[in-house]
Amino acid sequence: MTAPALILASASPRRRELIARLGIEPAGISAADIDETPRMHEDPRAYARRMAREKALAVTADDAFVLAGDTVVACGRRILPKAEDEATARRCLELLSGRRHRVLSAVALKAPDGTLRERLSETIVRFKQLSAEEVAAYLAGGEWHGKAGGYAIQGSAEGLIAWIGGSHSGVVGLPLFETRGLLKAAGFPLG
Repeated sequence: MTAPALILASASPRRRELIARLGIEPAGISAADIDETPRMHEDPRAYARRMAREKALAVTADDAFVLAGDTVVACGRRILPKAEDEATARRCLELLSGRRHRVLSAVALKAPDGTLRERLSETIVRFKQLSAEEVAAYLAGGEWHGKAGGYAIQGSAEGLIAWIGGSHSGVVGLPLFETRGLLKAAGFPLG
């Protein structure tokens, strides 16, 4: 009997690298094309969970598991955007400078029988007080592009983070502890 296949519902190279740390090479990559607009008054936790769930459900995969994730940077109840331009990244970094924020990383797993399981990782991150020069230098590096909250912890931003409490892999984009637990609960073979 062959082991079931796993489809990663994400085009993120970071998620592919992270899932490889669990010894899994996805049988396929299928980025879910869904509307990622937060709903009016949607709580950041509910938003992260909904996005992961909708991504998993949007991918059709016969006889395969579908794994999806979503990472949300939240400052209070405010969901910070994925920075698509430098001005947005600057606003995010200036807001996060010297204060704590939450990174919510949801993961959803759809089994071949359609059963859906999900988990949520919550990590607290605190940036140091950023000088204008530090913000400018980080922006010049371009790592912020497409990143929730305007930063990538796996890059040079890690040198600007004074403290982290929770899952580092969750901040990168896929909480490995929670992901492993979902896979084991669903009967997916892990080494």
